[in-house]
Amino acid sequence: MRFSARSKVGGLLSLVAVISIISAFMLNGLFFHATATHAVGGQSTSATKGILTPSRSVDDSNSTNTLLSRGVRHSQQKKNQASVSPSVASSQTGTTNNGALLQNFNGTSSLDSAKTNFGAEFEPPDQGLCVGNGFVVEPVNSAYNIYSTNGTKIAGPFNVNRLFNDGFKQFTSDPRCYFDKSTNTWFAVILFLNSKFTVGRIDLSVNPSGDPTTPWTTYRIDATDLGGPGCPCFGDQPLLGIDQDNIYISTNEFPIANIPGFNGAQIYAISKSELVSLSQSVHFVHFGNLSIGGAIAASVQPAISFGNPVAEYFMNSLDPNLTFDNRIGVWAMTDRQAVSEGGVPTLSSVVITSEPYGLPPGAEQKGAKSLLDSGDDRMQQVQYINGNLWGELSTGVTIPNDSAQRAGAAWFEITPQLNGQQIGGASISNQGYVVLRGNYLIYPAVQASSDGTAAIIMTLSGLKNFPSVVYTILQKGQTSFGPIHLAAAGTGPYFKKSTRWGDYSWAILSPDGNSLWMATEYIPPKSSQTLDGQQNWGTRVIQVSAKS
Repeated sequence: MRFSARSKVGGLLSLVAVISIISAFMLNGLFFHATATHAVGGQSTSATKGILTPSRSVDDSNSTNTLLSRGVRHSQQKKNQASVSPSVASSQTGTTNNGALLQNFNGTSSLDSAKTNFGAEFEPPDQGLCVGNGFVVEPVNSAYNIYSTNGTKIAGPFNVNRLFNDGFKQFTSDPRCYFDKSTNTWFAVILFLNSKFTVGRIDLSVNPSGDPTTPWTTYRIDATDLGGPGCPCFGDQPLLGIDQDNIYISTNEFPIANIPGFNGAQIYAISKSELVSLSQSVHFVHFGNLSIGGAIAASVQPAISFGNPVAEYFMNSLDPNLTFDNRIGVWAMTDRQAVSEGGVPTLSSVVITSEPYGLPPGAEQKGAKSLLDSGDDRMQQVQYINGNLWGELSTGVTIPNDSAQRAGAAWFEITPQLNGQQIGGASISNQGYVVLRGNYLIYPAVQASSDGTAAIIMTLSGLKNFPSVVYTILQKGQTSFGPIHLAAAGTGPYFKKSTRWGDYSWAILSPDGNSLWMATEYIPPKSSQTLDGQQNWGTRVIQVSAKS
C-alpha cells in the first residue's frame, strides 16, 4: 500500500476517537449505480453516475467554534533511500533579472489567513492560483485575495470558505482554481469535513460571469462513501483538471477516523457545459476501485488541457514499496461527452518506464535546526498541450561532490497514444532533473506554452538559504532547463515548531498564451507574517515570459 493513513497536521484527525456509522444520505446530489464497468489497465473499475444541484446559500450546518489546522496530507512513512537516489549534476544559478520575469509580488500570507479566521493560524498554504480577464485569484489555507495582473490588490483578504458558500468556521482544505477562457468561467475546488467528522465532501464552485469578485455558485459532491472500508471517509487533496467537455477532480480516499487504511484514488468527471450554465441538474461520473502497476492507484493527477484533445489524460507516480521507482502511470478518458448525456466514459491506463525518482529528504534551512517537510514523490501537477503531457514531482537526488542527499525536481514530457477508445501507449519525449548543490528544491510546479517554452517554480532552502522562491526556464528547442533564478529571497527561517511546508505549488499558462503565472511558498517580509511569528509563511506570485 503506497499511503498510510497518517496525518501530518498535529492531531487534526486524532481528535476523532470513535466515529459512529451514520445512515446513508444526500449532500445536494443523487447517486445511481451504472451497470457497466470499464477496463483500466486490464482490470475492472466501478463507475457510478450522479446528479449535482447548485447552492448559493451559506452552509453553516453543524458549525463549530473549534478551529482546526488545515492542510490535510496523508502520505507514506519515509524510509532511508539515500543509497538508491539518482545521481544528478547540479544546475547553475542565474541572475535575478534575466529579462523573463514580468511580475513579482507578495501573495496571500499566514497573516491574511489569521485575519480572516478569527486569529487561528494554519499551515501549510496549499497553493491555489488562477488568472484571467485581468484578475489574479489566489486561494490558500485558509484565505484568498484577488489582484490585478500588475499585483495591485483588488479585493481581500477573505476567508477561503467564502468562495465555497461554507460557514467561516467550517473545516476546508487544499484549494485549487482555474479560469477557463473558452467559457469565460472560473472554477474552484476544496475538500470539506463537517464539525462532527462524519461527513466528507468536495465543494466545487463556479463563476461564469468572468468576474471573480461576483458571487460564486457551489456544487457539493458527497465523498463520505459509507460502504467503503473504514468509512465514513473523505477525499484528500482534490486535484483539478479540465478539457473541452468536463471538469475532472481526483482525490485520495481515507477514513475520517484516522484509522489505518487507504481506499485509493477516486476520479470524478463533471459536465462542464452544465456547470457553466449553472444547471439545476449537473451530470457527473465517479470512478473508484482503481489500480495500476500492481498497486492501488494514488494521486492520479488530471491534466489542465489546452486545445481540443482527443482524450482527457491523467498521470501518477508509482513507488508502492517506498524505495524509489522508475515508472509513470498514464491514463486516458475517452467518450467524455457521455457524461453530459447521462452515460459513462471509458477510462484506461498504461505504465511506462521513466527516469528514477523517490522520496525526498527533509530540507535544511538557514538559521534553524528544524527541517522543512519536503512531502513525498507524488505527481504534483499535469498539463496537456500540443499533444504532450507535462508533469513534475519532488525526489531525492545524489549530487556529485555534495555532502548529503538532497531534494530536487524530476520532470517529464510524455506523448500519449490512443488505440481506439483506450490508451495504447505513451512515450517519454523528454525528462530530466532540476537540482542545486548544497540546497533543496521542493514542491515544483511546471507549465509549458504552445511553442515549447516551459518554466518550473519551487521553494529553495539550504544551510545558506532561508526558504526562498526560485524558478527555471526551458527555452524553446532546448532539452533541459537553464539556470535557477531567484525571484524572492526568504527573510528568515520557518518557525521551529511549524515545519509543515507545501503541500503544492501551482503554475498556469496565461489565457493569451504569452506568459506563465506561478506561485509557491516562502518566508515573506515581517509585514506579511503572523503577529506572533508562528506559522510565518507567505506566498509569492510571479509571471514569466513564455516567449523565447
